[in-house]
Amino acid sequence: MRVALSLLLAMVLIPIVSMQTAYAQDNTIYVVSYVEVAPAARAAAASLLRQLANASRKDEGNTRFDILQRTAPSNQFAIVAVWKDQNAYDAHLAAAHSKEFREKIKPDLISAIDDRVHMGMEIAGTPAGKTEPDAIVVVTHVDVPPPKKDECIAALKTLVADSRKEPGSVRFDVFQQGNRPNHFSVVEIWKDQSAYDAHITAATTKKFRDQLTPMSGALYDERLYKAI
Repeated sequence: MRVALSLLLAMVLIPIVSMQTAYAQDNTIYVVSYVEVAPAARAAAASLLRQLANASRKDEGNTRFDILQRTAPSNQFAIVAVWKDQNAYDAHLAAAHSKEFREKIKPDLISAIDDRVHMGMEIAGTPAGKTEPDAIVVVTHVDVPPPKKDECIAALKTLVADSRKEPGSVRFDVFQQGNRPNHFSVVEIWKDQSAYDAHITAATTKKFRDQLTPMSGALYDERLYKAI
């Protein structure tokens, strides 16, 4: 009888241990990079960024490499990239096409490229697909004082769960910075402008912002982009 009970207990615990191990071994790296160039250089910058994307999507360990152009001002860009692990990201940074891109775009930059490296916090279960032309991509940096980190995480998780239920939601992810875990990047994709407008006026979105404002360490830095 004791042997049978031991075997039954082992069968129950094995899936739990396996799930914990799989979670612990998730070394995926999520990188959001901000690129700001002189207004007259935005077309040239867009071209260089497209070239970078075409080459980087072939890098080993890359699963997402989106180039975004801000709706206004249009001389600001963002790169949202996902890498299998730190080694894959490091290899990308050392690749010839990455170095060439940074060298070519350097004369047009009006501020240094801002690379923010994250862990995944709330990630959609399916890989990111191609972003449609009418889609609105929103990238928001959320910053709270360290004592408010857990409270902010709880509010973000609720926002994610509510937002993914909205009919115009295409994707809704939250990344957490590795070196500053009280800083987060929220990356949303909405079907179109109307879907985004409906989202920001929804009661659940207003509730989240009401919760965040008293604990925030900076202004709510929400930026709208189009994929290019």
